Amino acid sequence: MASRSLVLCFSGHDPSGGAGLQADIETVAAFGGHALCLVTALTVQDTLNVQRVIPTAPELLAEQFERLWRDCQPQAIKLGLIGSEIQVPIIVEAIQRCKVPVVCDPVLSAGGGAPLVAESVIASLRQALFPLVSVLTPNASEARRLTGLQTLDESARMLLDDGCASVLVTGGDEPGTEVVNTWYRPGQAPQRYRWPRLAAGFHGAGCTLASAIAVLLAQGFDPETALERAQRWTQEALRRAILIGRGRLIPDRHS
Repeated sequence: MASRSLVLCFSGHDPSGGAGLQADIETVAAFGGHALCLVTALTVQDTLNVQRVIPTAPELLAEQFERLWRDCQPQAIKLGLIGSEIQVPIIVEAIQRCKVPVVCDPVLSAGGGAPLVAESVIASLRQALFPLVSVLTPNASEARRLTGLQTLDESARMLLDDGCASVLVTGGDEPGTEVVNTWYRPGQAPQRYRWPRLAAGFHGAGCTLASAIAVLLAQGFDPETALERAQRWTQEALRRAILIGRGRLIPDRHS
């Protein structure tokens, strides 16, 4: 019987399919893996913005994980939108039981600007969850909101102090002719990746990148190789992005 690397995904559901769990599923499948999916929140959104977020009841999330854990053993975990702070202890327990690499895309606001999580969720992430994260992948604005600092190098160092094993700050929302993503690790100089800036706005780019890193870690690649390959693949998915509505383009994760 053929087997595939399993990635356990905690993410919200995006009805447009551009971001959230559908992005996770498509990305993991594109690399030959299989996504195990726990819905942290239902959303009312499209490619323009998010109107409403309805968190999953923590009791249901815990029951779903327990049932899944008895049957399937993931090789990595990918975290996206956390619906509420009362979900965090459940996710922490799942990480501690699985004992696998964890990639966290700290989704704080929609691409259209609507906030998705309260400050209480941010506090829970930093205190309880980040010490268990292998790769944190905030964009520049998320790194600043998480820490309250304006300088990205200082923000990343604070997130490392929170316990993250490494932090990849993405620069798609920063000005410039290039997109500069910077990987921070304790005791090492920042490693910068430079990509041509594409002339479009995207919905689901962060979810796609984090899921790609997670499935590559699940397949046994070292973090440096996983980050390089995931960024290159995501850049190509964005270059081929498609228009499905009146808002931002979504990555083409199928070609």
